Amino acid sequence: MSFSAFLGTHVSLFLIIIINGIGECTLLHYADSRSNPLSLEKNVGRLPKDFQCHHMLKHLHNGARITVQMPPNIEGHWVSTSCEVRPGPEFITRLYKFYNNHTFKAYQFYYKDNHCTTPTYTLVIRGKLRLRQASWIIRGGTEADYQLHRIQIICHSELVAKEMSQRLNRSCRGVMGGEASLEPNVSSDLWNEDMGCDCSRALNFAMHELQLMRVEKQYLHHNLDHLVEELFLGDIHTEPAQRMYYRPSSYQAALQNAKNHDHTCIACRIIYRSDEHHPPILPPKADLTIGLHGQWVSQRCEVRPEVLFLTRHFVFHDKNNTWEGNYYHYSDPICKHPTFTIYAKGRYSRGVHSNKVMGGTEFVFKVNHMRVTPMDVATASLLNVFNGNECGQEGSWQVGAEQDVTHTNGCVALGIRLPHTEYELFRMEKDARGRYLLYNGQRPSDGSSPDRPEKRATSFQTPLCQCSSTSQGSERSSYEIDRAHRINSGSDTNCHIHWGTLSVLTMVYLLLFLS
Repeated sequence: MSFSAFLGTHVSLFLIIIINGIGECTLLHYADSRSNPLSLEKNVGRLPKDFQCHHMLKHLHNGARITVQMPPNIEGHWVSTSCEVRPGPEFITRLYKFYNNHTFKAYQFYYKDNHCTTPTYTLVIRGKLRLRQASWIIRGGTEADYQLHRIQIICHSELVAKEMSQRLNRSCRGVMGGEASLEPNVSSDLWNEDMGCDCSRALNFAMHELQLMRVEKQYLHHNLDHLVEELFLGDIHTEPAQRMYYRPSSYQAALQNAKNHDHTCIACRIIYRSDEHHPPILPPKADLTIGLHGQWVSQRCEVRPEVLFLTRHFVFHDKNNTWEGNYYHYSDPICKHPTFTIYAKGRYSRGVHSNKVMGGTEFVFKVNHMRVTPMDVATASLLNVFNGNECGQEGSWQVGAEQDVTHTNGCVALGIRLPHTEYELFRMEKDARGRYLLYNGQRPSDGSSPDRPEKRATSFQTPLCQCSSTSQGSERSSYEIDRAHRINSGSDTNCHIHWGTLSVLTMVYLLLFLS
């Protein structure tokens, strides 16, 4: 039976199973799973090599204490934690204010540089927001509707005012009272309820990020006096021209509550004190030279478009320019219920400074080897549906049993073919605690792969944290973590089946290397 025929026959049944599964798997408070005698901590924590890497992954899988509000309470002021890079690229910081009468006022501060030290213009957006139901597509998220009342722009220099006037006149002539002639440091309406045209479209502006949200609370370092609240809003389409038509299916970088933020966040305090006439100016930084060596792991359970949750563990061997990647996929937004894992390796080129994205470095990655491990019954069953040797040995998939799919040129069931090439973008920085962070390119919103130079990303994903400066012991580490995941996969089978099915149905549209 072909995969398309299989989907056509069974998709209705799968949707019924998934919807029923939502009620069984609702969990708003996620605590340590210390009661599980076969936890990742007990299986991986004893490894002598790369201990810090395993400790960080163990914390994500078993030790991260997170409270998720459903429905979320978003009242208050929320700020960016750093200079954010949006597709384009656009360099931006955000200050969003939500009030108890359901209205909001959002500031978007735009910059010339990737460290947000030179403001160019600010958008002030006012409107009304209504929370709706829990999202049945993005587990753990809440859907919302919004209505805009007014959008204003303030340019912060004469040059920017002139350039913006020319840009608006090309698409919005006559609406702003003849030809647009913006003045620096003066507010001008791009749209209000009395205007006949929305001039913000000239900027590819949209606030669809408000259609999906999630609020997380956690106590840093288990300190009850150090509460941090984070607001995740919907992701931005990687093609700027598509923003106005895109409904979020993932999240962008989190905002932190101005009252309950990480005390080491300098940017949070600066942004909170800002407004449209006093845009935040962040402390200048030097761009770090990219050094792809050592090991890097996820700092949180990451979300990908179309219901994919995962953690990542990368190993770079700079002596011979080879790399390894472990991708641990889950059915839930706190990465506790594994569905499948992918191990991939290959080679990468020397980095070249990007001429398009300030502070970015371009690489070419090649993938020539891959292993897949189904971690729940649903994933194994679906992989066994495919005829022919296009994803391992036909009909041989078992839960927890790894298969090398290199000899079948990848896995058609996962939408991956080998050998495979991707055109990547990286940047590196240090956080307030002195840790190195590695950002790689945001995946295309349409689910495709950056397999051509023109599809190279112009923005970044959630950063990885360097956990070891050495790449030694990586193959052993991969085996041990996979073994621990296989042991853990025996619990909460119902949740695994319901949400694992959904993950497999959606993941076939995505190429997940370096995702």
